[in-house]
Amino acid sequence: MSQWTPQPADDLPDGLILFDGVCMLCSGMVHFVLPRDRESRFRFVAIQTEAGKTLAGRFGIDPANPETVAVTRGGQALFKSDCAIAIGRALPGGGWVSILGVIPRPLRDFLYDRVARNRYRLFGKRDVCLVPTPEVRARFIADLPGTA
Repeated sequence: MSQWTPQPADDLPDGLILFDGVCMLCSGMVHFVLPRDRESRFRFVAIQTEAGKTLAGRFGIDPANPETVAVTRGGQALFKSDCAIAIGRALPGGGWVSILGVIPRPLRDFLYDRVARNRYRLFGKRDVCLVPTPEVRARFIADLPGTA
């Protein structure tokens, strides 16, 4: 779907990850990234927060039923499999993830969609949004300039 091609985001911090805070798979991704991102390049915003809802609206993501996570890299917002590849590639030892980019985006996103549509059934869902521990709280964004 052309809606999920990269969108301009040069006004947003680089490395901002918009994720579904009640999805166990998405929360697991955050817990995977946190200890590996030793340089703290990534920041996180749950789609259930006001800032997250604002960003979701900007990017055409339904906050009530998000179809994708998003990441800002190099002045662009990336979605679906592009997002996953960009995050993986930026982590130490993740350079090999770039090889997945040779698979055509429609096929990658088809596979992404199969998992995304079944994520709650396969991985579970929290009743409340992921709450960061005090050690990593500063990496979670509640407000962005212009979203309050």
